[in-house]
Amino acid sequence: MSATWPQAVEPGSPEGAALVAELGRREKRANPTPPTRRRRPEAVPVGAAAPVSGTEDAPLTGATLITLASVVAERVTWLWPGRLPAGKLVVLDGDPAVGKSTLSVDLAARISTGTTWPDGAACPAGHVIVLSAEDGLADTIRPRLDAAGADTGRVHALTEIRYTDDGGKDRARAVTLADVRDIERAVVTVGATLVIVDVLMAYLPGKVDSHRDQDIRSVLSELAALAERTSCCILLLRHLNKATGGNPLYRGGGSIGIVGAARAAMLAATDPDDDNRRVLAVTKSNLAAMPSALGYQLVDSPEHGCARVEWLGATDHQAGDLLGRHEADDDRTERDEAAEWLVGYITDHGGEVKAGDAIKAAGQDGIAKTTLTRARQRAGVVSVKAGMSAGWVWNMGARRIHEGTEGTTSQGLGSSVPSVDSSGPEIGPCTRCGDPCRRYGEAADPLCPPCRRISDDGQLDTDGSGTADAESPPDGRHHVVQRLVDGGWSESEAAAAVDLAYSRLRSFRSPSEMFDRINNDPERYRPATS
Repeated sequence: MSATWPQAVEPGSPEGAALVAELGRREKRANPTPPTRRRRPEAVPVGAAAPVSGTEDAPLTGATLITLASVVAERVTWLWPGRLPAGKLVVLDGDPAVGKSTLSVDLAARISTGTTWPDGAACPAGHVIVLSAEDGLADTIRPRLDAAGADTGRVHALTEIRYTDDGGKDRARAVTLADVRDIERAVVTVGATLVIVDVLMAYLPGKVDSHRDQDIRSVLSELAALAERTSCCILLLRHLNKATGGNPLYRGGGSIGIVGAARAAMLAATDPDDDNRRVLAVTKSNLAAMPSALGYQLVDSPEHGCARVEWLGATDHQAGDLLGRHEADDDRTERDEAAEWLVGYITDHGGEVKAGDAIKAAGQDGIAKTTLTRARQRAGVVSVKAGMSAGWVWNMGARRIHEGTEGTTSQGLGSSVPSVDSSGPEIGPCTRCGDPCRRYGEAADPLCPPCRRISDDGQLDTDGSGTADAESPPDGRHHVVQRLVDGGWSESEAAAAVDLAYSRLRSFRSPSEMFDRINNDPERYRPATS
């Protein structure tokens, strides 16, 4: 549409400006321009020769489609055929007493030297990275590696993450599986083909709930991607939960998402036909046929002061057959099972653990704190203050644990737990309460320290005469000692503290008052140590 300027209207006048605006509106109405709409970008197929038409300037957002014709097929590569696939996550489950850590060290040693696998398969030599939350490098891991014949120049421990804080100071913190970038840097630096995480639960980030599937998968998906990028196999060790029997896939601690994220899983367990033998069986294999189970045993290596793995060849046992024998024993009590668990846990962690760590691990396996603390006494485990400002640790006292030498203990556990040497006082049940105590001299019917201070009618007896003190609260000392022990005190400290409290005050309205006095001012009543 064209327009002519009227002769009666002066250009630049108000009338002229209004006419110009009106002519512009008429022009737009006569020649409308379609609105420009931003087109949502389409996904760019990976491997396509050129972007989809119309998306050259569009950002790459939205769904990604991969045409399988553009994918080059690859074969799975293996560190150990049928058991350890390269570039994947693998889970190794088992109770503490079966020597999972020692077993994983044997695998690391074979890779470090290229030694043939126990089933005769070739083993490619490579480097190994170990993440161990509890075992000491000098007194546990290095001796085990030496006993297994490892090339220790090819085995590396990732112990901490160093960083610089806002004030410019160098700091260090514990490693978690959220540190994917740092773990990958370590893998690439040494060219590691195997990473061992012992144990998985100890390396989960603080806010991750190990029993919540979504939490677990968010962590392990990043770890699986790391394994894929580096072609490194990542072996995750777990303890078994407190369930009995059933499918072995559901027996590992934490969410089922853990074994779901793994491409292979194995179970280490006691041989049902021989308590001195162990069996390593595959419970899941997404990438190959299930291989036969292998037998092994833990034997002493005196020159290194530790145990090592001795392989015994293939066995006919299946994974589902390995978890039912001892669990079906109706005579075992909950405290017996907790005592066996605790002894195995301490054994698997070098003979000494932080009390809080043991309580946390037991909780994850369904053992209540009260049950565990009572089982600690039954198992003869000693609670010791680690230092003036440190926490409490639990250990086997003066008795040296020989991992792999097993039998029924004098505490009456109807199960297999690590035996101890015979040096030092004999351990036997208290004739009054049944808890373990040390036998000194030729006592025919020994009592534990708390029971030595209780008369036959259950009242406090501070002089050991067998009769109640005149001002003794009914059933006082034994219950107060037990409550203090449940709170982390050792038996000897708790007994001495109650003696001291009674000697100072002589009169209490109730055992609860005695406990509150001691618990509210522990330094006043805790015995001095040299």
